Amino acid sequence: MAQINKPDTYFNTKLYTGNNNVSQTISGVGFQPDMTWIKCRSDIENHHLADAVRGANKFLFTNATNSERTGSENDGHNVMAFTSDGFSLTNTSALDDELNFGSRTYCSWNWLASNTTASNTQGDIASTVSANTTSGFSIVSYTGNGTAGATVGHGLGVTPKFMIIKNRDSGSENFCSYHVSLGATKTQKFTTSAAQTLSSMWNNTEPTSSVFTIGTDGAVNVSGNKQIVYCFADVKGFSKFGSYTGNGNADGTFVYTGFKPAWVMIKRTDSANQWGIMDNKRNTFNPMNAPLFAEASQAESSNAFNNFDILSNGMKMKTGDLWTNASGGTYIYMAFAEEPLVGDNPATAR
Repeated sequence: MAQINKPDTYFNTKLYTGNNNVSQTISGVGFQPDMTWIKCRSDIENHHLADAVRGANKFLFTNATNSERTGSENDGHNVMAFTSDGFSLTNTSALDDELNFGSRTYCSWNWLASNTTASNTQGDIASTVSANTTSGFSIVSYTGNGTAGATVGHGLGVTPKFMIIKNRDSGSENFCSYHVSLGATKTQKFTTSAAQTLSSMWNNTEPTSSVFTIGTDGAVNVSGNKQIVYCFADVKGFSKFGSYTGNGNADGTFVYTGFKPAWVMIKRTDSANQWGIMDNKRNTFNPMNAPLFAEASQAESSNAFNNFDILSNGMKMKTGDLWTNASGGTYIYMAFAEEPLVGDNPATAR
């Protein structure tokens, strides 16, 4: 994959404010999103995740096991549609409030795939895919067959380093993940729990440049159940998926990404802790200290014990907090760039 010089043409964070139950269009993303992840910053509300493969008006919640829900008037969820520069939210009453309530503040994290879908038959199970081979991101939809060792095509053309998966039809399965630093023998669920050794998830088989392999776990391969998967690969100047070990003090671990991060999600894997998310639109200067947590519905809160610095080439942990930098703690992260180190807009210090 070629280096990306302008990361915000493939990923961008857009903040907005609810407008008291009047429909609105959120613009300024810079492209038509294929995946949008929305979280209310100022109140307790679910994380809402929508994508163009399932349809922009179908929601999953990273903090809950709920099955997929379709947004419609009078069910508590706004009607949502993607636009050429963002997305629109339609609601007509106070009941349609979860994405556009009153004067609550929200953040949306937006990724570009291909703005189209294609059938993929490279695996044992046919999939529907929207893939961007430049940015290393694909959205994959398939229906489980209940067979251990089944393969599914992901469309990236390179091996994914991070995958997030959800059983759309199940109301009892968490979002789960594969991370290259943990390998295919383990999975990290979107809960506070530590990573689990679980052969029924990825069938102890690493993904390849064309397919990933699934076991028979209820989170990935129930016969007849629909699944959605978000696949990510490392791309120079744009994305990085790795791990580090905490050292437990204010002169914390430095994590090299090769770019100034715009968005970072971190999870401790050897012990129970949260999936913390920081971004450069909510946290505009160092230290970054206002996390949202992917497994929790809680509002954003500033905390001096949860912070790190964003640098031109990575991030520097600043406390001994268990979420980011416990002594000897092992962590996985995913990061997307604000600016690369080289290219048309080289990174500068914050």
